[in-house]
Amino acid sequence: MPKNWNAFSSRDFTGRLAHRAVQAGWRLAQRAGAVTAAHPGRYRFGSLGHGTKLAFPQGTVFGEPWIHIGAHCIIAEQVTLTAGLMPDLDLGAEPILRMGDGVVLGRGSHVIADTTVTIGSDCYFGPYVYVTSTNHSYDDPHQPIGKQWPRMEPVEIGPGCWIGTGAVILPGARIGRNVVVAAGAVVRGEVPDHSVVAGAPARVVRSWDEENGWQPPLRTPAPAPIPEGVTPEQLLALADLEDLEELEELEELEELEELEDGVQPGASA
Repeated sequence: MPKNWNAFSSRDFTGRLAHRAVQAGWRLAQRAGAVTAAHPGRYRFGSLGHGTKLAFPQGTVFGEPWIHIGAHCIIAEQVTLTAGLMPDLDLGAEPILRMGDGVVLGRGSHVIADTTVTIGSDCYFGPYVYVTSTNHSYDDPHQPIGKQWPRMEPVEIGPGCWIGTGAVILPGARIGRNVVVAAGAVVRGEVPDHSVVAGAPARVVRSWDEENGWQPPLRTPAPAPIPEGVTPEQLLALADLEDLEELEELEELEELEELEDGVQPGASA
C-alpha cells in the first residue's frame, strides 16, 4: 500500500523555507550587485550617467574607460559591453563606445566595439541583440578564417530606434532616427530615418515621409496617446483602479459559479 503523503510534513516545510531563503538571497544579490554611478564596483567607465543601472549579473565588460553611458539607461542582466579587441589595451583619448541618455539594452545583448560604436538616446533593444564593429575576413582561402585579421568599420544607431529581439547589427551599419529593426534582422549598410527593416540581409519594408505618411499604410490604428497634463501619480491610481475592477469581476464570477453549483455564495464548504 502506498503511504499517505502529508502536505504539512517537516520535509515540505524545510523545502519551502529553503526556497524562500534562496529567493530572498538572490533578490539581495541583484540589488547589491547592480552597477550605478554611485556604486560602480570594480568598473571604471569613462562616464556613467545619473540614474543608469547595469543589472546583476553583468555579462563580459572590459575596456570600460572607453565606454561612455548616458543618464537613465537600463542595462539588463548578462549584457556584454566591450571596447577594444581584448582587455588592458590603450585605446587612445577618444571614447570607443558611446550610448546616449535613456538607452535600454535587453537581457543577453552584446555590444562589441573594437572601433567606434555610437547608440543614440532613447534607443530600445530587445533581448539578445548583437551589435559589432568587427567581422571576420576570409580573403585567403588557405588560412583558417579565425586566424585572418578582421575587418572593422564604425557603427552608428540613431536616436529613438527600436531593435527587435535577436537582431544583428554588422560593421559599417548606419541606422537613422526612429528606425524599427525587426526581430532576427541582419543589418548592414545605411538605413534611412523613419523606416522599418526586416530580413537577412535586412531591407526596408515600410517607410514614412511628411507628404504620404507610412507606406505601405499601417494595418492597425495608432494607440490612443496619454492626455496632456496627466501625472505619473494619476496613471498609477488608474492602474490600481483597473486592478480593483478585475478583482470585483473575479469575485462576481466566483459567486456565479457557486450559484450554478447550488452553493450559497460565501458559504463555507
